[in-house]
Amino acid sequence: CICTGREAARANMPREIITLQIGQCGNQIGMEFWKQLCLEHGISMDGKLEDFATHGGDRKDVFFYQADDEQYIPRALLIDLEPRVLSHVQQTLPRLFNQENIYRHPEGGGAGNNWAAGYTIGSSVQEEILEMIDREADGSESLEGFLVCHSIAGGTGSGLGSFMLERLNDHFPKKLIQTYSVFPNQSTDASDVVVQPYNSLLTLKRLTLNADAVVVLDNTALNRIATERLHVPNPSVEQINQLVSTVMAASTNTLRFPGYMNNDLIGLVSSLIPTPRLHFLMTGYTPLSFEHLGQESSSMAVRKTSVMDVMRRLLQTKNIMVSCSTRKDRGCYISILDIIQGDVDPTQVHKSLQRIRERQLCRFIPWGPASVQVALSRRSPYLKSPHRVSGLMLANHTSIRDLFLRITSQYDKLRKRDAFLDNYRKLPMFADDLSEFDESRETVQALIEEYRASESPDYVNWGIDRTPGEPDRTGFVERKPGEADLYDHQHG
Repeated sequence: CICTGREAARANMPREIITLQIGQCGNQIGMEFWKQLCLEHGISMDGKLEDFATHGGDRKDVFFYQADDEQYIPRALLIDLEPRVLSHVQQTLPRLFNQENIYRHPEGGGAGNNWAAGYTIGSSVQEEILEMIDREADGSESLEGFLVCHSIAGGTGSGLGSFMLERLNDHFPKKLIQTYSVFPNQSTDASDVVVQPYNSLLTLKRLTLNADAVVVLDNTALNRIATERLHVPNPSVEQINQLVSTVMAASTNTLRFPGYMNNDLIGLVSSLIPTPRLHFLMTGYTPLSFEHLGQESSSMAVRKTSVMDVMRRLLQTKNIMVSCSTRKDRGCYISILDIIQGDVDPTQVHKSLQRIRERQLCRFIPWGPASVQVALSRRSPYLKSPHRVSGLMLANHTSIRDLFLRITSQYDKLRKRDAFLDNYRKLPMFADDLSEFDESRETVQALIEEYRASESPDYVNWGIDRTPGEPDRTGFVERKPGEADLYDHQHG
């Protein structure tokens, strides 16, 4: 691949990204993410550039900016409705963040694991938060978009997170919105929040309508990987969050250590998302080791890595961080992007791709290109890795609908009994009726149907032949106003 002058100029232009961390979970994974980014860019935990980190060829300005005293400050907003986690972040990293970008609600009572409470509080505090976002956006030369870190099961990350997704969409219609959304443990005995199916469904509607890309981080799968693959019997929240930060850092690696391809978020996302609704991505990472969890490495964790080994492992269901099977009989891949880091010979990549094709290790949709995309990425020169080659897979797979089906099934069980609805009815949004629940259920059902329909060869004509007013036998829901703009912007 030969880089032209225009491409080189574009590659050197900073495309800044602002991160919003919302709620307890969002701020916990955000803190681990920033720790990882500081290590990879040679920045100390108080924002000072280390002496050895001056000639790395990395692009720090995508996620950081320099203050007047040359300290590096994350382009991040830390938002929560109760003070405990934000206080912990400030104690752990007291000098890293801009204190003006930390928002804690003055009453400090939180949202009580109630989506409606978080959403309602959002409408009363939006001016203050949007002012903080505008200030960050004005400080960017060429803002590309937003990353939102949150959980979908509680009250603040789900409710306030949903509200902020809608406002970002209205306020910055031309900017890309990508989320890192933590999905809850699906087993009822592991669930902390009895109303998590309600909160999850209401948030899922906003993730479908108001985000361009959603990286799904599934707590069920993350716990399984920690116990089965990393042999940590009872993984702590911090260890799970370090797993998440590894994925987040690797998925932004090509933006921060640019090569000739995938240097911006739009390029990265548009190669994975062919149609606007099918934008829920699963991830896989290999090799994971005890080093990633900050523990002593054992001999069983160390192994020789090759490009073929990494690319093959990334396709195995047991390494996927979502509890949905990617076996060939359970659906098909819409797209795959492997970000390979380390000591890599491009000829090895071609051989590996050829072998994957010959062995038919993955099944693709019949209406699109049936190939694995590969981005070769530089590693941080400041961080020693225990492995010669490592890889992250970002994949769009039709079996992700199984995750949504589990949420709708749990929701239907609660809703059939009208269980635990009193706290929702107390708030204006649900005082008169529960139509918001019904609309959210329809939106998620349409998403499930569209993922199912995408497995068929005639998906490209899906929903087109219908005359207005005719009942839709496919479950297709027409795009809401503004969605077309996001799609056209993304693929324009």
